[in-house]
Amino acid sequence: MKKIVYFFLSLIVLASCKKHNDGDNVFKGPDQQFQGGKAWTWLQTNKDGQPEMLAIAIDQAALSTLDPGTDESHEAQDGISLKLHPKASITPFTHALLEWNPHGHEPAGVYDKPHFDFHFYIQSEADRLAIPPYAQDSSKFLLFPAPGYLPGTYVPVPGGVPEMGTHWVDATTPELHGQPFTQTFLYGSYDSKVTFYEPMITKAFLDANASFERAIPQPTKYKTSGYYPTTMQVKKESGVLNVILKGFVYRQAS
Repeated sequence: MKKIVYFFLSLIVLASCKKHNDGDNVFKGPDQQFQGGKAWTWLQTNKDGQPEMLAIAIDQAALSTLDPGTDESHEAQDGISLKLHPKASITPFTHALLEWNPHGHEPAGVYDKPHFDFHFYIQSEADRLAIPPYAQDSSKFLLFPAPGYLPGTYVPVPGGVPEMGTHWVDATTPELHGQPFTQTFLYGSYDSKVTFYEPMITKAFLDANASFERAIPQPTKYKTSGYYPTTMQVKKESGVLNVILKGFVYRQAS
């Protein structure tokens, strides 16, 4: 009888542990080595299994050991590709790309400050990696999404980046009008499709702000039906920096 009681007690304990682990509906992607620490992704869903938050997380060990960079041409980058938990397939996103730019990048006087690029990709990683250098073949960089698939205030940045695509910037963003660059939100495209969402944030801004939230400018059309984010949030918690896409809303394909 005692064995039976212990057996059922064990089942209850295991069930309660599972409920505790999954009860908050947070699904973590695998850790990746980043700088002197780690980075990973995580997804939070609601009780109905719909996406609430999708994030890139960086631990304090990584933030404390960032490469200062020695390339004065502003082209030094330290980046990694991050897998998403399989549950993240309920969103349009397939993987993430985290980059640390110790000298920033062009244009000079605008984005040449130490900053992070947090890419959340809609296209597959294989398709992303197949994007050639712009000088080698610019044709698909210049195939822009049709009107409506990007916010109306967004304009393409000249040229394109291999294994990324064309970057689009909000023409109303403060750093393009004489204000210092702190944080902004970009979109990406390739071969006429929107391919990534990208918060771009300076290290100085992250150091100064333990919490920050902003709206994501929204398009009016979507290629694929699904849940798309409307808000970006920065949140530091227990020594971990989280850059979060949230406020997911279901959109019908146009």
